[in-house]
Amino acid sequence: MSILSVTIPANPPDRLDKALALAVPDEAALSRSRLARLIADGAVAGPDGPATDVKARVSEGQEYRITLAAPEPVETRPEAIPLEIVHEDDDLIVIDKPAGMVVHPAPGSPSGTLVNALLAHCGDSLSGIGGERRPGIVHRIDKDTSGLLVVAKSDRAHHGLAAQFEAHSATRRYLALAHGVIDAADPRLRGTPGVSFEDGQVLRIATNLGRHPTDRQRQAVVAQGRHAVTRARLIERFGTPPSAMLVECRLETGRTHQIRVHMAHCGLGLVGDPTYGGARRASAKALGTATASALQAFSRQALHAAHLGFVHPVTGQALSFDSALPADMQDLLDRLRTPS
Repeated sequence: MSILSVTIPANPPDRLDKALALAVPDEAALSRSRLARLIADGAVAGPDGPATDVKARVSEGQEYRITLAAPEPVETRPEAIPLEIVHEDDDLIVIDKPAGMVVHPAPGSPSGTLVNALLAHCGDSLSGIGGERRPGIVHRIDKDTSGLLVVAKSDRAHHGLAAQFEAHSATRRYLALAHGVIDAADPRLRGTPGVSFEDGQVLRIATNLGRHPTDRQRQAVVAQGRHAVTRARLIERFGTPPSAMLVECRLETGRTHQIRVHMAHCGLGLVGDPTYGGARRASAKALGTATASALQAFSRQALHAAHLGFVHPVTGQALSFDSALPADMQDLLDRLRTPS
């Protein structure tokens, strides 16, 4: 347990939680929502004793004492699962996640997740997120998507990273194998709602995404939803005529299944995607029978989080990480390059 003393600054906001959020030092990493919970729990005391009303008015120069309990352990069990660690320091950790690993425990996946593994790996080095001794999941990648993600180990890092992802200043680039090809001259592609082309024949997909109207397990392009923007650049095309491609996708926003839904929306579904890939089959005539069969047999969406860049939320250092394609995607790419 520790006690933090703060003084209300000049021209404070008109309510206690806002004023405290402005007054606490950055290193305390106390968000306004966390402060509101502390006020409600009776952990904040002012000049007149306990302050339990977040809307209470404050005055310049008033002193408040905030009691911070030691972070509580979470119910999720630590599990000694091997991790590929790309970078780690006192505030954050960057992981190269394998395909097949769920990021966060859920009713259908209570164990074997990245969080279980991180609880075991980090142990006492977790300083606490939101009052709990747990890793701070800032962004996620799907279970069967491989690649890079950053996780916070401290409250301060969690707030700083979350702000960058919310402001879209963190850079994320994915590599994917997809059916079809990006062609700026394709009238069907140009006529797809939300699709446009930028310099360098970069495909820009801007739509609203939300729950599918009839299948609640899926996402879909919808009229009323959350704005989402994906940019896709053709790297390599395969087949005669071209019928598959290696593509780089850049996320401006980070919605659930965003790349998979957007590519399928354009008729360029990802190879192996069981949810959004549709009934499209690889062309044996264009790619060769063996190669087409290999594409059809690929057992997951061929999507890899290959690049991650952000500013360290504590040191201010610009960090950039890259991850090579995993073996299964690289093997499939090699097949596409030497069709049979």
